[in-house]
Amino acid sequence: MGIISWIILGLLAGAVAKFLLPGRDPGGFIGTTIIGVAGAFIGGWISARWLDHPVAKNFYDGATWASAIGGALVLLIVYRVLFGNSRN
Repeated sequence: MGIISWIILGLLAGAVAKFLLPGRDPGGFIGTTIIGVAGAFIGGWISARWLDHPVAKNFYDGATWASAIGGALVLLIVYRVLFGNSRN
């Protein structure tokens, strides 16, 4: 997959992560989108590096989506823990 595919996957993974963890985020929509893109990259890297399951070159592979959504969820949780009280 190319960089554009990872960005699109990250946008969608961020939306799914936001759906799974509803509530107010300190960064709003833009922050959640950036977290989704970063989560897709980090989830794919962790999957290939430490879980010995490289993500496929196919956009519709389930493992690719699971790693992207998992990475976005982890980053969203960490972001809320670190900056959750900064927006009142």
